[in-house]
Amino acid sequence: MPTSKHSSRPAAALALIAVATFLSMSVWFSASFVVPQLKQVWGLTSGESSLMTIAVQLGFVTGALALAATGLADAYPGRRLMCVGALGAAAVNLVLLWAPGFAAAVLIRALTGACLAAVYPPALKEVSSWFQRGRGTALGIMIGALTLGSATPQLIKASGGLGWHIVIAATSALTALGGLTTLLIRSSGPFPFPKSGFDIRSAWRACRSRRVVLANIGYAGHMWELYAMWAWIGTFLASLDGFAGHPDGPRLAALAAFVCIGVGAVGCLVGGRISDRVGRAQSALISLTCSGGAAFTLAFIRTLPLPIVLVVSAFWGFWVIADSAQFSAMVTENADQRYVGSAVSLQLGIGYVTTAVTIYLVPVLADGSSWTSALLVLVLGPVVGIGALLTYLRPAATAA
Repeated sequence: MPTSKHSSRPAAALALIAVATFLSMSVWFSASFVVPQLKQVWGLTSGESSLMTIAVQLGFVTGALALAATGLADAYPGRRLMCVGALGAAAVNLVLLWAPGFAAAVLIRALTGACLAAVYPPALKEVSSWFQRGRGTALGIMIGALTLGSATPQLIKASGGLGWHIVIAATSALTALGGLTTLLIRSSGPFPFPKSGFDIRSAWRACRSRRVVLANIGYAGHMWELYAMWAWIGTFLASLDGFAGHPDGPRLAALAAFVCIGVGAVGCLVGGRISDRVGRAQSALISLTCSGGAAFTLAFIRTLPLPIVLVVSAFWGFWVIADSAQFSAMVTENADQRYVGSAVSLQLGIGYVTTAVTIYLVPVLADGSSWTSALLVLVLGPVVGIGALLTYLRPAATAA
């Protein structure tokens, strides 16, 4: 049980960590704001525009793997790493204002992603230190806040947009504020993870558990689908007859995309509640089945009346993120407790590598073949994830 010193503080700590993480990750979301405008300013091709987004993902992967491989994620308090990572990301992102062109911008975005790797994984560890019971819901709330942040670019687009210089300056300021907010987090929670030394082997020690490996495979399947859905749902909706033929179609499609992504914040809370009641893997299994089923259905119903397609798209957005926190919870509970920070960083690194593949593939398949092909490719992720989770659950089922 928590000590009296901490017993009244978990909710306040969760709120602080969630706000700090949301603000700190603002520069990640800024890519979605500025790429369309930079495409015009610098004459970017579609492939170069995709690389502007993918660079952040790959930079994050590099940073996360570095944290895991060196053991830094477990050698230093998460709140300190969050502060340094956020302030670094804010500074690097601001440099984009003086970037001379595409090549420099890609490097800047990659460095921004690398800095953010010191924010997100440590935040998950910090939240977990405050909760044993209710950990799934707590992590779901935090990731739900990030989901709303991911939906914000669509809302700005629907309202007419902002100049890219303003966006870069504003998001840099918000990220710096997020870093400073971590200074209000005075300590870890009543369930701290043991500290480990600076050891390059720590990541591998953390991942010897069969359950951690299966959780990571499931997470990779989840991420295969998630970020491609978030990146391209607006384009998919804009291609529908109901929007394509409407004089205000682009704005309405962006507003619909905001709803389809933003509803995932509620999905995170629901996924967390299910997780705390019936189990992490069971909750993730429900989410992957629902999200994969929605993507499969959308592949064949584009010509149906617009309200039907929108309902299925919102259903997809609800479930596509609902399991994200649970894969992290599975790692915090199954990894060697001395190396939880490294294990979470490694999991996120693996997941974000897969996002780069599908963010690139979806528009290529949609333009070169059809949206049916693109959506069916995304279904492969949930299929792999479901297989990993069924294997994860099999020993318990056999024992029963």
